[in-house]
Amino acid sequence: MNDLLQYLPVLALLLVIGGFAGVMAGLLGVGGGIILVPAFFYAFDALGYGGDQLMQVCLATSLATIIVTSMRSVASHNKKGAVEWDILKKWALGIAIGAILGMLTVSSLRSTVLQGIFGVLGIFIGLYMAFGKTTWRLGDEMPRGIKRMVLSPIVGFLSVLMGIGGGSFGVPLMSLHGIAIHRAVATAAGFGVIIALPSVIGFLFVDIAADSAPPFTLGAVNIPAFLVVISMTLITAPLGAQLAHRLDAKMLKRIFSVFLIVVAMNMLRKALGY
Repeated sequence: MNDLLQYLPVLALLLVIGGFAGVMAGLLGVGGGIILVPAFFYAFDALGYGGDQLMQVCLATSLATIIVTSMRSVASHNKKGAVEWDILKKWALGIAIGAILGMLTVSSLRSTVLQGIFGVLGIFIGLYMAFGKTTWRLGDEMPRGIKRMVLSPIVGFLSVLMGIGGGSFGVPLMSLHGIAIHRAVATAAGFGVIIALPSVIGFLFVDIAADSAPPFTLGAVNIPAFLVVISMTLITAPLGAQLAHRLDAKMLKRIFSVFLIVVAMNMLRKALGY
């Protein structure tokens, strides 16, 4: 009985994390990973788990949830005909290769290094969310040939380093090349599946030290966190989508960008030992 009671704080934290991530995903269209990774880190750290591999557990568990949420999102967007399947087909191989390379890189890095990477990239994403404009353009069509061969693995690689799906890098990339924002969001959900599936399979075989592994961690994926968060995001994401039609999404996005920058800077601070 006492063993079960000691897990109640973990369960309560995961319920709150999953609920918040689902609302934000539905409200702002941001992937849950950008919220889940720091939330997992602070929750597990507060509960006494640390070590050099804690960030690996956070990244892998976040990516595991993205498999489910991205598949659900793609199916929903596809019913409305919003998914650019031609882009997905042409970019899939490069993104998957980048995701696998990202998983191999993450599995070999210390937690503090991964915190620093998350912090730096999180700040850039936050700044783009705050100041980016839909009118910005780098081209009128998606990159082809050599440019696609270079950019597609970078999208997969950077996403795995942050434990996020395709939205944070895929949506800006597509919108900067003339893809309408709603179609970019829909297609980036497909990027999420391509990023998360091969990387999570790899993470299941990563050996995590006991001091970095919360209870019931398989490889680098914490199964209770995965199950609880998925159950909550499936419930709360539709609520966030309903709120999005009632609130000023532009202002909310800027508020969230400030929140993300603060979280990212704190991650960076901890990585630097301050």
